[in-house]
Amino acid sequence: MTKTLDFLLSTYLFLSFLVLSSDAAAAAGGEQTMSHGQCMAQTCPANADLNQSLVIENATPTGSNFTFICDPLRKAQIGIDMSTFAFCDKKLPYPARARDLVGRMTLSEKVTQLGNNATALPRLGLTRYDWWSEALHGMSNVGPGTFFDNLVPIATSFPTVILTTASFNEVLWKSIGEAVSTEARAAYNLARGGLTYWSPTINVVRDPRWGRITETPGEDPLVVGTYAANYVRGLQDIPGTEKTADLNSRPLKVSACCKHYTAYDVDNWQGVQRYSFDAKVTEQDMVETFNRPFEMCVKDGDASSLMCSYNRVNGIPTCADPKLLNETVRGEWNLHGYIVADCDSVEVIVDAHKWMNVTNEEAVGLSLRAGLDLDCGVYYTKYGENATKIGKVEEADIDKSLVNLYVVLMRLGYFDGNPTFNNLGKQDMCTAQHIELATEAARQGIVLLKNDNDTLPLSTSNLRTLAVVGPHGNASEAMIGNYAFDNWKPGRPCQYTTPLNGLSTYAKVNYAPGCVDVQCKDANSIPQAVQAVNGADATILIAGLDLSIEAEGLDRNDLLLPGNQVQLINQVVDASKGPVILVMMCAGGVDINFAKNNTKIKAILWVGYPGEEGGRAIADVVFGKYNPGGRLPITWYQADYINNFPMTSMQLRPVDSQGYPGRTYRFFTGPTVFPFGHGLSYTKFAYQLTPPPPQKSAITIKLNNQQHCRDLEYKNATAKPQCAAMLINELQCKEQIQFDVEVQNVGSKDGDEVILVYSSPPADIAGTHIKQVIGFKRISVPAGKSQKVPFSFNACTSLMIVDVGGSRLLASGVHTITIGDGLASFLIQVNYN
Repeated sequence: MTKTLDFLLSTYLFLSFLVLSSDAAAAAGGEQTMSHGQCMAQTCPANADLNQSLVIENATPTGSNFTFICDPLRKAQIGIDMSTFAFCDKKLPYPARARDLVGRMTLSEKVTQLGNNATALPRLGLTRYDWWSEALHGMSNVGPGTFFDNLVPIATSFPTVILTTASFNEVLWKSIGEAVSTEARAAYNLARGGLTYWSPTINVVRDPRWGRITETPGEDPLVVGTYAANYVRGLQDIPGTEKTADLNSRPLKVSACCKHYTAYDVDNWQGVQRYSFDAKVTEQDMVETFNRPFEMCVKDGDASSLMCSYNRVNGIPTCADPKLLNETVRGEWNLHGYIVADCDSVEVIVDAHKWMNVTNEEAVGLSLRAGLDLDCGVYYTKYGENATKIGKVEEADIDKSLVNLYVVLMRLGYFDGNPTFNNLGKQDMCTAQHIELATEAARQGIVLLKNDNDTLPLSTSNLRTLAVVGPHGNASEAMIGNYAFDNWKPGRPCQYTTPLNGLSTYAKVNYAPGCVDVQCKDANSIPQAVQAVNGADATILIAGLDLSIEAEGLDRNDLLLPGNQVQLINQVVDASKGPVILVMMCAGGVDINFAKNNTKIKAILWVGYPGEEGGRAIADVVFGKYNPGGRLPITWYQADYINNFPMTSMQLRPVDSQGYPGRTYRFFTGPTVFPFGHGLSYTKFAYQLTPPPPQKSAITIKLNNQQHCRDLEYKNATAKPQCAAMLINELQCKEQIQFDVEVQNVGSKDGDEVILVYSSPPADIAGTHIKQVIGFKRISVPAGKSQKVPFSFNACTSLMIVDVGGSRLLASGVHTITIGDGLASFLIQVNYN
């Protein structure tokens, strides 16, 4: 998220926190210290230093009796009767209260509130607040707004997002968000965390080389947006308040942030840096792919924040683009919250992009006027006052941003408190339920890629010795990926169950890694791995990647296993007498056709980065305690796929003039290692549409004389209908596509099945997608039983195409609805009269 400079800044902040905490401890006579230099109310002096974070009153391990900005009891500590301020009047709506607060500030005071580390304003009773906390797949020590120490040393680390997405389970996604926000709120009560979490990452995976695939929900825009809406709802929603009439007053459990907006998916590729990259994007791709998840996150998830990205889009930095921010996010999507810059993005406009040779003050002014409310960094706070004085921005623009920020804090209870969460505390961190949820998320996400002769699951009754080899055989920290716990700061997961730990509960294990790490530059340890498989009844070979290969700031240059891993695998396979199961621990796809085609490798599992309990989940799947049902949320391409075009080419559709193939399953028709949506089970399922629909259904829409047809390009001019398409926003869009899918488990084991539903546009329209996901559902079906699953889709949304100008259209002609990999399908004829 940040540049090297931010690492030094974070280090400085952390050391500062230690010093402040030590000072508070000394003043408290050895009492338990609060994070960020906070002190116990019982031991704070009457004029407690408000440059520290919000004073905690009688904080206990259960988190009760803490204070808040407008708490009348603060008068004894700070000498101010907060009830005299209109911004503490609960009878007033939040925007009016926020405007009153901002109106009391001087310009100098206002700009101090525009950075992530908002300083204290003692005369108004405001304490320092750091907006930057992270919760991508659990609370994290990344970001200075969250702090771990002896009181709160641990938090639950769930699988990384790419694996959780592979479950295709909306209920699970929301449940993880609920668990994470419970721990976050508990940490806040204990003064160890803030209330604003800059998660989730919802950029669509366009290119398999991108280093941040582990953070994302995959390559399909609807799947990404659906994940975003559910996870955000889990983080933010307080039961019973979801339907609040005025969404700007809807209470929040914690605040979520959808990032990084937009067309951001190049970090550091062959010298091209995200800080200076200009993404050349068509309006068609922008509407159809890059922006759609963010629109869903704001509209369906009601996210209270959105983060703009480092890059430019078509020449304009995203954080200074009024069309992207004010017109789209606030105008069209109606964001109820604030917009924040990825850290130092305003500085990047000046120093990296050198955009229009703007000055520091001009960059601040352009960003504020474009709609950027908060600067994660120091540019707003350093140059905002002078930018206003020299006419680069109006003070009213600053006021609007501050109102947006304070309304969110008010919704969070930062000003008034929220008794709903008062009892959350240390006992709510790393609960047995959360640890089990992390395990279940990993189980549900694991994908069975290959299973020749039903080799899996293994049976403990037939196994005396199991060989576990490979660089990830005893993985721990690698399983939690990034945005979890930086080693140089306090904080760690609840516990680790490594693959070796998990598999050892089922069988006697011979273990040898074969490589010292995933880079596997030295082949000297391979003979020990070969020796370990001698006499073993089966071999589990755990290979893959880690953050040294794919990470933020580190894109890949190939799709191969690094170093000598292929040599390790082949030698171990050749020496093995029993079945070999290859387990791939990675986020992005890897060309493992050599293993897929090797008849001695009987089964292959993809386990992503499976979180703190990954080893238990892997073992449960290998030995059949859990029947895998995950599906790949990305395409696994062959290695030569990326030889055809640079990573910096942003087009998703094929570019025939340059020989570029299409990207993602929606536009690529070539060979793959494993396709999007691939995933096997230990049982078999059969699909049937009930009742069977007619071979072709019809949707006829009557137009009036004020509605005008849109033209489309056709591959075959003779196929062009009289009315090719209509703008969706000019239609009432009441038509529904409804059907039931009966799923029968025809195998001998209970199992989960993911039903994926696709639509395909009329075949003769040029430049459209091959197919697109329009819905999905994960169900559990006992052996020999069946389950009927109803689906209902809005015709406009599910049959939509986007033309070259970015207009959303419903095309006339024959559309196809397909369930799964063609297991069932039917046609829909759209007519305009």
